[in-house]
Amino acid sequence: MLFFAAAAASGRHAPAPAAEDRETDPLVLRKLERFQDWKFGLMMHWGPYSQWGVVESWSICSEDEPWCRRSIPDYVEYKRRYEELPKTFNPAKFDPDAWARAAKAAGMRYVVHTTKHHDGFCMFDTRRTDYRITHPSVPFSKNPRANVVKEIFDAFRREGFGLGAYFSKPDWHSPDYWAPEWATPDRNVNYDTDRYPERWQKFKDFTYAQIEEIMTGYGPLDILWLDGGWVRPYPPLPPGLKGLIKQPHNQDIDMPRIAAMARGHQPGLIVVDRAVAGRYENYRTPEQEVPEKPLPYLWETCMTMGNSWSYVPDDKYKPTRRLVHLLVDIVSKGGNFLLNIGPSPEGELPPESLVRLREIGDWMRVNGEAIYGTRPVPPHKEAKICYTRRPDGTIYALYLADEKETAPPSKIMLVSHSPGPKGKIEMLGLDGAALKWEAVGNGALVEIPASARKKPPCGHAWTLKISPAA
Repeated sequence: MLFFAAAAASGRHAPAPAAEDRETDPLVLRKLERFQDWKFGLMMHWGPYSQWGVVESWSICSEDEPWCRRSIPDYVEYKRRYEELPKTFNPAKFDPDAWARAAKAAGMRYVVHTTKHHDGFCMFDTRRTDYRITHPSVPFSKNPRANVVKEIFDAFRREGFGLGAYFSKPDWHSPDYWAPEWATPDRNVNYDTDRYPERWQKFKDFTYAQIEEIMTGYGPLDILWLDGGWVRPYPPLPPGLKGLIKQPHNQDIDMPRIAAMARGHQPGLIVVDRAVAGRYENYRTPEQEVPEKPLPYLWETCMTMGNSWSYVPDDKYKPTRRLVHLLVDIVSKGGNFLLNIGPSPEGELPPESLVRLREIGDWMRVNGEAIYGTRPVPPHKEAKICYTRRPDGTIYALYLADEKETAPPSKIMLVSHSPGPKGKIEMLGLDGAALKWEAVGNGALVEIPASARKKPPCGHAWTLKISPAA
């Protein structure tokens, strides 16, 4: 993560996929419809690096980027110490059932978990490398829940979640990606793949085999979420990524082969080869960004609840009001909101993140019908109001409260929508009571009763449900 924040910003108005790149598999298309109904998901970046409270993986990347800073100047020694972190990783408080309950209470409907990040450490019981959570050198390997990915997927599946496996295509621990014979100047493979095709094929086979382990050993899955967009055929790069992706060598990982295998085991699987436009990017993933307007393709904003993707002590978390408004804004523009939390080295979700989840859940219990299963409707947003719609023609107007606005105003003007002469407007959380309104142009001026202003049904944002005549 992190790197694609800039890439997403530059490419957020990229054109829709070409006709030959559009998905045609009916099973995948049905799964994508379900994905659009989920709207709100949980992402987690977790690994031995959480013990240091540092950025995931990037501090062992020898680049002059703000997310690659190290605590000591000696790169070789730092990397050695970093790669020994698994030997002290023992998250004895790991309780994926508690994580799943907290996410469900927040109104989340799917989860995307890091099976392996760029540093190559596997949070699942792979047979392809010793650099894994279940290796005997890792203290946590003796725990009955040592196969972390399996435990997380099983726990969230029991709660009815859609399941996504994050997997990093680059692997900085693999000797067939960062070969020990040569220096590692940047994030890329450090040898010429055209000069050493057999070695690159070994890495392709290793990647394929690890993904197949995940596709076959962890039950039904919904999403394969592939990170590391610089691992891609060369050339060309899309215009929005030129200058942002450092790609000196061809890194064609053979996505047709991987996708065919993955969907052979998991029919209908959504594949997200992020930042690599084409057939294997079923939806796009603006990072730490909300597009200014609806996009002509499926998309999901992935964003941190705090400042960091991985655990950092005393991280600064976004206020609940801000998170609710982000969710509403994203959904009104046709996107999904994938909200990231970094679990602690002990295996717990940070207390402040749990508070945020509970508070979001309080809001969702009142307003969820304006979020789940909805689609965008023009004008999407006007002033402080965002709109969503349901297939039956119901429209929701979500009024975003200012920071000190603890109750709705006495009147709310809907410029673009009204229920028609025989329709109805109500506020969610007020037991279906019809509100008084008058037609004004194409819209409606809605009166909010004093009782709702004295005791609002929720905070942060209030929803008017606009029902046309039956």
